[in-house]
Amino acid sequence: MKSAGQHIAMRLGALTLALGLTQSAFAANLNQQQLSEFAGKAQLRFAVVNNLAAKPQAQLTLTNDSAADLPAGQGDWRIYFHSVRKLDPTLVEGLSLRHVQGDLHELSPTAGFKGLAKGASLLVPYTAGAHLVSYTDFMPRAFIAQQGLNPEVFANTNTETLQDFVAPFTKPEQLQRFAPDLYPIATAATRYEGNLAVNAAAAKLDTSAKIIPSPAEVKYRKGTAVIDSSWKISYAGRLTSEAKYLADQLKTAGITLEIKPAHGGAAGDVLVASGKTIELQVDASVGEAEAYKLSIAAEKITIVGSDNAGAFYGIQSVLSLLPAQVSSSHSLPQLTVSDAPRYRWRGMMYDMGRNFHGKDVTLRLIEQMARYKLNKLHLHLTEDEGWRLEIPGLPELTDVGGKRCFDLSEQTCLLTQLGTGPHKSGSGNGYYSTADFIEIIKFASARHIEVIPEIDMPGHARAAVKSMEARYKKLLKAGKKAEAEQYLLSDPLDKSEYMTVQNYTDNSINVCLPSTYAFVDKVVYELQQMYRKAGTTLVTFHMGGDEVGVGSWTASPACNALFAKGEMGVAGPADLKPYFVSKVAAITAMRGLDLAGWEDGLMYDASNTFNRSQFANKHVLANAWDNIWEWGVADRAYRLANAGYEPILSAATHLYFDHPHEANPEERGYYWAARYTDANKVFGFMPDNFYANADKTRNGAAIDDLEALVGRAMPALEKPENLRGIQGQVWSETIRSAAQLEQMIYPRLIPLAERAWHKAAWEGDKPNTAARMADWAAFSVQLSNKELPKLAALGGSFYLPPPGAIIQKGKLLANSSLPGLTIEVSLDQGETWREYTGALAVESVVSVRTRLGDATSRVVTAAP
Repeated sequence: MKSAGQHIAMRLGALTLALGLTQSAFAANLNQQQLSEFAGKAQLRFAVVNNLAAKPQAQLTLTNDSAADLPAGQGDWRIYFHSVRKLDPTLVEGLSLRHVQGDLHELSPTAGFKGLAKGASLLVPYTAGAHLVSYTDFMPRAFIAQQGLNPEVFANTNTETLQDFVAPFTKPEQLQRFAPDLYPIATAATRYEGNLAVNAAAAKLDTSAKIIPSPAEVKYRKGTAVIDSSWKISYAGRLTSEAKYLADQLKTAGITLEIKPAHGGAAGDVLVASGKTIELQVDASVGEAEAYKLSIAAEKITIVGSDNAGAFYGIQSVLSLLPAQVSSSHSLPQLTVSDAPRYRWRGMMYDMGRNFHGKDVTLRLIEQMARYKLNKLHLHLTEDEGWRLEIPGLPELTDVGGKRCFDLSEQTCLLTQLGTGPHKSGSGNGYYSTADFIEIIKFASARHIEVIPEIDMPGHARAAVKSMEARYKKLLKAGKKAEAEQYLLSDPLDKSEYMTVQNYTDNSINVCLPSTYAFVDKVVYELQQMYRKAGTTLVTFHMGGDEVGVGSWTASPACNALFAKGEMGVAGPADLKPYFVSKVAAITAMRGLDLAGWEDGLMYDASNTFNRSQFANKHVLANAWDNIWEWGVADRAYRLANAGYEPILSAATHLYFDHPHEANPEERGYYWAARYTDANKVFGFMPDNFYANADKTRNGAAIDDLEALVGRAMPALEKPENLRGIQGQVWSETIRSAAQLEQMIYPRLIPLAERAWHKAAWEGDKPNTAARMADWAAFSVQLSNKELPKLAALGGSFYLPPPGAIIQKGKLLANSSLPGLTIEVSLDQGETWREYTGALAVESVVSVRTRLGDATSRVVTAAP
């Protein structure tokens, strides 16, 4: 007979076999204390090895400085990390590397894993889908997880100082993207040489305050107007909001003025006020929409707008002349201005779908847009990585889609991406409540800024798809099948296979399901309610439409059933994108809305647009973004305009503010469209001469003949009246905090506004480069002396360019790309700093940086 102990052992053995676990598998696992100990003290590091190999090479090093061994064998623990590039699967040292979704990758132990003892290290070499030349190609918050335990972040990766876990970029094969990479890496020496021309031009300039953006016509007179508390504001009744805004801004500048409506105030009336007065009037005869006239005399300032927006922009021109410093009185130059905008669409797109940064930074962006007369705020509210707006009746969109964490079932959150790590407290999580969004709309409307909400679909929609799947499963479990299917965005039987540019296999909304259009209508309805509660009207709905995974819907039973119906215009998969757009167009047109989308969302391919007549909306706008010159797609803007769409120039080569400020591994951002985009490049963009902006290919080769480069004629713009304007974009894959966001937007937003409002005399198919340099020098002086100090006073963040520096004949010579910025030097490796005032004798390595208020640039070094 067997003893009781033997019976228990047999039962445990049977249970173990039933669970598919062996004694070695148990031994290969960790407990919570060991998991925490290992993540807290082990060092996980990355390094680029060689971008110039057949496939870019990198490596992961794991050093066990903890008191816990990683056990040998095929355990249940996994290491997860984020990578911008999709990594190739590999098996190294018994560890299997695989791609999960998006940027998430997994290292798992196999039976051949020999363990990692205390004090030991292991190296995992791997190859990537594309080059890695920047610290921000790597993401923070790698973690270790095991089923049944709480995941733990590797402490050395739980930081925004990426150099803490990414090895330095020092060798050509680490710094170059490919051979030949003709973009030199920016150094202290190359910056110094590159800054000489703008500094020489700036030295000859009058540095007094100028209106930014530049007016169409301005005439300066002798003398000044000294504004103090003895002045008052008189305004036409319809300008009550604008007058209050002016009073509030002047109070912030240190001057409190009496404010009261003037008698009369009908269109064309002349308002008469005595004493030192700022008069605000409206007169339609001033000119087109948003135009204004401004006169500043010794004891009277008159602002007459063609409409309320024009009066507001006249106010901004007055405020533009004020310094950043607070004072009880300010001197303004006497002048007259006659001004009107170059474009009716002067926009900025902000992506908080990838990473959410909060309401406050959004309001600061609106305030800055208003200062520089930008009038369209395009909010990219949804993405694969997040849904950022509360929608009444669909709480799963934010309960699940508004947060990322480590939940492989994705029933409580989206799968972690973009350096968030395993916890809901990680970076990038959050959303606007309906109250937040209403406040944002109100704040923008008071500043004559239209908020354009974008709900990106049918691609880039993973957050929506997974949220509605979670809703479906919850309601189905509760026995509510019809309700569960009401807003379902995916076909459970769909076997379509695709891989998107951002490495997702499951982010397309199924365009063949009736529930998809019920969802669209529900979301648009709720958006309209929010705008109405804000006291305004939703005008434009942006549907996204870009980068749909090739192969989506090709094996969907729902789509095959749609084809089988024989409905005209839906014969096969190629018809499904225009079918989707036409359905969304019908919904939005019925609700009185204009429709907008990214260019490729309105095209079959690089050359062929959808038939504009099949969309019911009065206006269909297209963001023309993909203008990589050598790819031959830069003519999409003109093709769309000629086909009856209304393009907004959103050129990735010049207007993507998620790209680095310079070619240097320490700069944040993607660089797929341009190696870098500095403020000078934005300033030099010529919207009316689009092809003339073709300066360099992606590898840095000069473009002398665009048609020769692409091998065909470039279509002309036949319907220029359809060109709406221009727009800057900031995508946030690498931007995890509000400070990082603002450092990417500013100061580039200011030259964007300059080009959107004012056409320079030097623009043309063959631009006057000498005149452009002189104009940029004058503009850069305004940035450093006035505009950036005002940004600093508002309390936000902004980018300061690192200085140029060389040591020549034993003396340090330093300069800045923005003449007038303070330059500081340190002779003791950053322990102490002093202002650089001219050539300085040095004997060893010196540290140099620029400063404005509390903000400083990256530190650079110069050596004898």
